[in-house]
Amino acid sequence: MLGTIVNTLAIMIGGILGVFIKGGIKERYRDIIMHAIPLSVLFIGAAGAIQNMIDPHSHPILFIISLALGGLIGEWINIEQKLQNLGDWIQGKTGNQSGSISQGFVSASLLFCVGTMAILGSLESGLQGVHDTLFVKSILDGITACILASTLGFGVLLSAISVFIYQGSITILARIVEPYITAPMLREMGIVGGILIFSLGLGMLEIKKVKTANLLPAIFIPVIYYLPSVQKFIIWIFS
Repeated sequence: MLGTIVNTLAIMIGGILGVFIKGGIKERYRDIIMHAIPLSVLFIGAAGAIQNMIDPHSHPILFIISLALGGLIGEWINIEQKLQNLGDWIQGKTGNQSGSISQGFVSASLLFCVGTMAILGSLESGLQGVHDTLFVKSILDGITACILASTLGFGVLLSAISVFIYQGSITILARIVEPYITAPMLREMGIVGGILIFSLGLGMLEIKKVKTANLLPAIFIPVIYYLPSVQKFIIWIFS
């Protein structure tokens, strides 16, 4: 859990610094920062997806199926609305009516939790006791949290709770899922995760509002696909 704890603290520290300097940044500077961050998010998402897609063993159809099925599941659960409701509840408790707390909480939670580093780093932490990936992620997340909080405010800091629960759960469950984790599975999850990060960037730039949270189940579809029993069934179907 050390890697997740460090990651959580980095986001909290970065968020606190961002909230502290928020009032000292002129609006035009905040605007340019809020253009720079989504552009960076778009690049990170695209690079992550493409890096895994160019692997000759990747399945170009699997990520499409994953996004379609994951989107249906997420829309049925309505993850986006539940996160929004949670953010609104927190906002109501703090007496803030600007809408920034809810927006900051949802956007930052998705950004910090969706991606290969969050999953792979948590697995390494739980299986091998190696925290290097999460330490690197902590630095990146801390800087990003500071910049985001300087524009979106206190809600970004609250995303540390999401990271702690999400990554901590993966770390604790790592021993249980270890027999089922394979390199191809992580590769396909990386493709889907990159696309979701790219989707988040589109929403942050207000190019296209995508319910990215409702697509979150898509990242776990490759896990189901690569289960031995499912693989045997697929082979039987096409044999």
